[in-house]
Amino acid sequence: MSSTVKDASPDTSRPHAGRRAVISREDLIAAALTLVGPHRSVSTLSLREVARAAGIAPNSFYRHFRDVDELAVALINQAGEALRQIIGEARTRAVAERSVVQSSIEAFMEQLRGDQKHLHLLLREGTVGSDAFKGAVETQLCYFEEELCRDLVRLAEERHTGIHRPEVVARAITRLVFTMGATAMDQPEDKHPEIIDQLVTMVRMIILGTQTMAQMQRSA
Repeated sequence: MSSTVKDASPDTSRPHAGRRAVISREDLIAAALTLVGPHRSVSTLSLREVARAAGIAPNSFYRHFRDVDELAVALINQAGEALRQIIGEARTRAVAERSVVQSSIEAFMEQLRGDQKHLHLLLREGTVGSDAFKGAVETQLCYFEEELCRDLVRLAEERHTGIHRPEVVARAITRLVFTMGATAMDQPEDKHPEIIDQLVTMVRMIILGTQTMAQMQRSA
């Protein structure tokens, strides 16, 4: 539920000591990110709370966002972009002794312990957020799938393994990893290695399946 109505009254007070005269959209997003976490949804944020965290007068918020809901969608989008970059770099860095699957999943799970809270935000808002927030998370998941699909095709070509329906494979892996991530978010950290092992095995089974189906198609 948007907090626009309750926070829309003008702030006629004099500037408070410590308030910033100039602030950007990115500053407001960063301030909001410090307030959310694994057990707090962006839907609970108030405009005044975000303004206070950013060090600005509440009225200055409207120079950048229409309301807190618009800020929340921007926050989800930034979280998705940042997380895609982290996972993409992990896939690129993977070397022979540390497989692409292992490196990618470890990088993903590492974000549950990170300070940036990008993964927490996507996992939480994808399940308990408003329709608008869920839609924003779904858009980010589709971006994950598109990038993973391209990497799967590239790796299959490099290794001459073949791949059947790469877009479906990318969707299956993405949805599996995020579902398991949501489970891991509520588990103690000492359970994470076990979850990582399970995820790696599951993803490898999916990949083996698509390679087998590709080989069957070539043989038919």
